[in-house]
Amino acid sequence: MGVKAEEALEVSYEDLPMYLHANHSMYMDVDDATYYLTDVNDRYWRVQDTAVKNEKGHYVDCSALVPTISEFLDLPFVQGKSIADLFDSATFYASIKE
Repeated sequence: MGVKAEEALEVSYEDLPMYLHANHSMYMDVDDATYYLTDVNDRYWRVQDTAVKNEKGHYVDCSALVPTISEFLDLPFVQGKSIADLFDSATFYASIKE
């Protein structure tokens, strides 16, 4: 789990899969909530809710695990909406590893 960068990323929807593949995670702000978009050992993808942490202090999953980035971008996770649905109203930030 990285730390959310202060400056927003300028990334297009078309570039999002390559960004995720290269960086493995990022933050997404939308509708007064922040989500962590991340892979699991570079094999599966999931969305996590940064407002909720488990007993280990890690963000809690709010989506199912899926094996491909294309499935991940179309996966409904908040009020039936996916990253693809929310992209135009979202702001993205790099995840900085400490």
